[in-house]
Amino acid sequence: MKYRIVGNSIPNLPWEERPQGCSDIVWRFSKNPLIGWNPIPKAARIFNSAVISYKSEFVGVFRADQKNGRATLFSGKSHDGLRWEIGQDPINWVDEQGNPKPLSYGYDPRLVKIDDTYYIVWCDDLHGPSIGLGKTQDFKKFIRLPNPLMPFNRNGVLFPRRVNGKYLLLSRPSDSGHTPFGDIFLSESPDLIYWGNHKFVMGKGGSGWWQGTKIGAGPIPIETSEGWLLFYHGVSTTCNGFVYSFGAVILDIDEPSKVLYRTRDYLLTPEKPYETTGFVPNVVFPCANLCDTATGRIAIYYGAADTYTALAFAQTDELIDYIKNNSEV
Repeated sequence: MKYRIVGNSIPNLPWEERPQGCSDIVWRFSKNPLIGWNPIPKAARIFNSAVISYKSEFVGVFRADQKNGRATLFSGKSHDGLRWEIGQDPINWVDEQGNPKPLSYGYDPRLVKIDDTYYIVWCDDLHGPSIGLGKTQDFKKFIRLPNPLMPFNRNGVLFPRRVNGKYLLLSRPSDSGHTPFGDIFLSESPDLIYWGNHKFVMGKGGSGWWQGTKIGAGPIPIETSEGWLLFYHGVSTTCNGFVYSFGAVILDIDEPSKVLYRTRDYLLTPEKPYETTGFVPNVVFPCANLCDTATGRIAIYYGAADTYTALAFAQTDELIDYIKNNSEV
């Protein structure tokens, strides 16, 4: 491999080779979607969800839009990262004293392991859209922690380790509605409770219309020898509404608010029927990635049309070369 990846080997990472004749840097799983309509009795749709390797298998925290229309979080597990067994009831959250602390609503989770603890970040309700934070060590007991930031904010993403002794959190300040704007910021904390030293990372627009309305951080950043590899979504406004695509950026390893390279063009945009047709059409929204350090293979889990859970693939060396050679920075 040309570039070094920091992390763990995942020999059973879900994978499918690039189709013959395809030159895309990111390519779709041929058997998408992984999860379709009405996957469990209490949910009409599962999408924009978080997945991680766990004890030689896979676990996930899933956004489930219930049949009353309200989004909340369910847990799930899988032997192969493709076929998922989703819990029949929402996650039972408690506070640090063990008292019940249910969600008002919850959606678009991210999942990361830091040291020996798994942390979940999601869009929460703190008198308006805000960032929720919780933890688990066994995916049986889920503990809610204090909200990191005030509303209005979305797309919270934790880094997989401390940088310069501090926890780092990406976010996108927003408003109380379906925000028609948004840039990415970085905050730091010594203890996951007190957050500050907020820094601008990058703004919407760039040189491509595909990210001209707003942007937001996607899955957990991947640590590489070239910097932090981060997928992010970009949104354009068309006469038919919003269109969600995604690209990638490489951030400085010691100063992650500094952008080294940023894709000029999108890596994936809605094209397939399960991406262009659904509850909210024309959406690809990445929330999780798995990376095998031994092979450089990356599996990207993304929500499609706010209805389906889908999967795409990339190879680290090719992807980093592409970002560097097609960067607008």
